[in-house]
Amino acid sequence: MLNRTECTALRGLAIVAIVLHNYCHFIGGIVQENEYLFRAANNDRLWQKLAQPDVLLPVHLLSYFGHYGVPVFLFLSGYGLVRKYEAKQVPAVGTYRFLRYNYLKLLRMLMVGFTLFIIVDVLTPGRFHFQWANVLAQLSMTINLLPTPDRIIWPGIYWFFGLMMELYVVYRLALYRRSSWVVGAIVAVCWLLQALSQPDGDVINRLRYNFVGGMLPFGAGILLARHGDKWPEMRAVGWAMACVVAFALAFALCFSFQTWLCVPLLVVAGCIGLVKALPPSWLQLPVWLGSLSAAMFVAHPIARKLFIVVGWRDGVYDGLMLYAVATIGLAWAVKQIIDHVPAPKL
Repeated sequence: MLNRTECTALRGLAIVAIVLHNYCHFIGGIVQENEYLFRAANNDRLWQKLAQPDVLLPVHLLSYFGHYGVPVFLFLSGYGLVRKYEAKQVPAVGTYRFLRYNYLKLLRMLMVGFTLFIIVDVLTPGRFHFQWANVLAQLSMTINLLPTPDRIIWPGIYWFFGLMMELYVVYRLALYRRSSWVVGAIVAVCWLLQALSQPDGDVINRLRYNFVGGMLPFGAGILLARHGDKWPEMRAVGWAMACVVAFALAFALCFSFQTWLCVPLLVVAGCIGLVKALPPSWLQLPVWLGSLSAAMFVAHPIARKLFIVVGWRDGVYDGLMLYAVATIGLAWAVKQIIDHVPAPKL
């Protein structure tokens, strides 16, 4: 269904959306996203900006929609786990070995990015007050389970490490080489827990900071990896139409709480349609960015801390350009460091 090049291109699209989103939504007066909570006021502000567009409209759209790069990464994680661990010729892997390997794989990235970030954070204005227990929880990737995760995780982007570790646990204990019906049942339960929550309450906030909020795209990746060979052949024009329809539905359904819950899956579908529709030569840039995606993810909070003041003081697009350039350059340097850290062995 998806070859290695297409998966890397999807990572490139996802990391660009996340990086730009995490800058844009820090600018004052910009439309805020509905990521962990569903707030009707954010939708109303988006409609206002669409009805009366100005030069900052792209910034509003990136702020509101850019976080949907995260579900693309979750989808690819589920897809990759099946391709790596569930092939017939691959021997079964024990729970301890599996979790240890994937924890160390994440820690290898987290330690490099977090170390550089806290150094920059201490040396620049607006220092965050880190508490030792929360630092240990971040490094153990259990901080998402603590109360008010949105206030204690800093940089906030690093909540993703705890989410991924939870999904690895769920995959190995409940989904690994088990029936696809089990995957569907767990996805349905996670959906129901969110659907029964108050749209802007603490319960759904906690759920979406943890694996419950990420099970839909993650489960979709598992199911597509297992059954994608049954997908009918489609030409580029068919994928392009699927991309347009998926993105249009994602936009239309993000304004109602119940339908908002399925938008991540539609965004994933739209991105798949996009990379399938584009000619290979057009995928070179997203593939290159995808190869840097892990380093860009851990590095971009550092660049944001340094360059967000430019957006506040001198102009949004001036700061955004400097931030983008610095993120790519810093990601390249961070990748060199990560590559010199011994990789875990399964």
